[in-house]
Formats: sequence, structure tokens, C-alpha cells
Amino acid sequence: MLDLKLPASVRISGYASVFSKPDLSGDRVMRGAFAASLLTHAGRPLPMLFGHETVEPIGIWDRVIEDGRGLFVQGRIMTGNARADRIASLVTEGALTGLSIGYRVRRSQPRPNGGRDLTELDLWEVSIVAFPMLRDARLSLTQSHSRS
Repeated sequence: MLDLKLPASVRISGYASVFSKPDLSGDRVMRGAFAASLLTHAGRPLPMLFGHETVEPIGIWDRVIEDGRGLFVQGRIMTGNARADRIASLVTEGALTGLSIGYRVRRSQPRPNGGRDLTELDLWEVSIVAFPMLRDARLSLTQSHSRS
């Protein structure tokens, strides 16, 4: 068996949502949709999940902001258990690059050709996924922090 020496945390960042782009179901997140939710989470890290599985978070999102492009996130996969180590390895090797948001819709408008314009969302979590609903929701490896 290959013995991988993983750092204490693997830092990642990316866009969990990109404004005005339709996802595979036709939904579009509109600029400002996260503003109210982000105010309620101010100062608290947001859970990082794998595939929206809530039982065992794999890390935390230290920074979650809306900018001109979308919902930008920066966080850490916390290694040290088999599940997080496996996911961190897959991210480090480029096999997992998708991000997906977990949310509740507060306000939306139907779109003429299907889907919705999501204008206010209550953000619950951001997950690392293999296949994001929004193709542009991608992460990148930022850096790794070694164990002391």
C-alpha cells in the first residue's frame, strides 16, 4: 500500500457559484443572492462537505464572499482521518475539482424556458463534488500546511 504523507490541512479556493450562468437544471444564481445569508454567517466558518454529506464534514470554509463574478470560497480540508485524507489526495491530484452549494431558496423567479432565477438564497454549506451542477463551479489547490 502506498503511504502518502499528507499535510495537516490542504488549502483550496474557487467559485462555488458563478452569477447569471444556468446550471444543468436551468437555474441561475443572480448577483446579491447570498448577501443576506452571508451577513448572518459573518465571522463563523462554513462547513466544507463532500457530496453534500452532512454526517462527517471534511473541513471548513474560512472565507466566503460575493464578488463581481460569483460566490468565492477559500478553505481547508482537515486531514487526519481516512475519509478526509482520501478526498485531499484526490483534490491534490486533480481528480476532484467541482464545487456545489447547499442552500434553501428564499426568493426566485421562474425562467421562460425552464429553471429559475435565484435572487435570495440561504447558504448552508459548500461541498466538494465530482460533477457540479454548475460546470464553472470549480476549485483549485492553494497550498498545504504541514503537521508540526
